Amino acid sequence: MGEQVSNDIQAGLEDALAYAKGDRSRGQEAIVDIPTVDVRAARQRLGLSQPDFANAFGVSVATIRNWEQRRRQPKGAARVLLTVIERNPAAIMDALRDLRQDQKNGAASG
Repeated sequence: MGEQVSNDIQAGLEDALAYAKGDRSRGQEAIVDIPTVDVRAARQRLGLSQPDFANAFGVSVATIRNWEQRRRQPKGAARVLLTVIERNPAAIMDALRDLRQDQKNGAASG
């Protein structure tokens, strides 16, 4: 094990112990406040219908409708994903296109 890895592990253990003893100032990363996403606007910017958007990103159409009608708010990883979709849709679409191509190539070679 490299020296840097050992140092990182030691620092993490010291931070965890300090936290357990009540010191909340150590070992915490700055938390990013993820803003509310306008799901309808993000979907429309991509030119996708609700079913196509739901299918592309692995959520149900009902969930998309609830988000768009503000009956529910996306939380956690969904909110992060939607933020990336809203701010850099090309990155998501490129990643999904690459994944589909990899899967297609894997099916063709297997």
